[in-house]
Amino acid sequence: MISLRSNPSTAPPPREDAWITSYQKLLPHWHSVSLSHQHSTLPISISRVNQFDAARLDIEMSAMLKEQLVKVFSLMKSGMLFQYEPELDAFLEFLIWRFSIWVDKPTPGIALMNLRYRDERAVEIRENVRTGLEGPGLTVAQKMWYCIAAVGGQYIWARLQSFSAFRRWGDSEQRPLARRVWGLMQRIEGLYKAASFGNLLLFLYTGRYRNLIERALRARLVYESPNMNRAVSFEYMNRQLVWNEFSEMLLLLLPLLNSSTVKSVLHPFSKNKSSSSTEDDSTCPICRASPTTPYLALPCQHRYCYYCLRTRCAAAPSFRCSRCSEPVVAMQRHSSIVEHKTHNQ
Repeated sequence: MISLRSNPSTAPPPREDAWITSYQKLLPHWHSVSLSHQHSTLPISISRVNQFDAARLDIEMSAMLKEQLVKVFSLMKSGMLFQYEPELDAFLEFLIWRFSIWVDKPTPGIALMNLRYRDERAVEIRENVRTGLEGPGLTVAQKMWYCIAAVGGQYIWARLQSFSAFRRWGDSEQRPLARRVWGLMQRIEGLYKAASFGNLLLFLYTGRYRNLIERALRARLVYESPNMNRAVSFEYMNRQLVWNEFSEMLLLLLPLLNSSTVKSVLHPFSKNKSSSSTEDDSTCPICRASPTTPYLALPCQHRYCYYCLRTRCAAAPSFRCSRCSEPVVAMQRHSSIVEHKTHNQ
């Protein structure tokens, strides 16, 4: 007989001991995985189109504010506002910065694109990272440097350029010091444009830092809300494009159209044939008044005012009679008026 009792030495371990053994084996792996997550960031991708659109919207907002402010000073002396245009632009940029970035709020364009600024230097990776968009906003120092660079830097450069152009530092007749300063300004401008172009290429590749100021301050644009889509309606844009194309087409075709030719083409289809045939021949068909200086259109010999017929023939060499639609090749003064004058003499 085969014994149904199992050998105690070959019996499986209790279930609790198996769980404990598995836990002790997996514990080192779990610690290594958690540490690797603590020292790595979640890869996030911010739409480059959204960032460019935000910058464009901010420019449009500044232009709208400038237009309204210019209307306020429209009654002042002409040319005075143009003299202080750099100060006006700096003032508007300062207002936008003061009521947006300084109070930890996005600019109008950034807010419309569901974006915000994040300090990349102080991003703390926590254990409860969910979307990778977490992180503190800009510090006070970053905000101040942003204002100095974006507002003060642009104002100083614009004022320096206008002053140097007014003084003509680039002319060969100027002093050597002025020419050197002008050459230095040109080199600085060239270096800045080259650096901006390189930053643009990096931005298109990585999607971070639209301009040199953001790259220097490590101020990155991230999504404010991860669940909000980019809601942009193209209805207004499509309507604007259609209207622009239609207006351009009208500007192209209207000079080519002749009103008299169109009228003559539509004349056979008009409903007022009987009324036009019974119309009084003593009135001018253009001004609908009795001609003071009557002239005849040849060869149809319908009577017109001299000025009405003369202006129509001068404006359109292929002018057709408004009564019979025949081409007018010449004009002649009414004979009855001539005979009446000779009889009185």
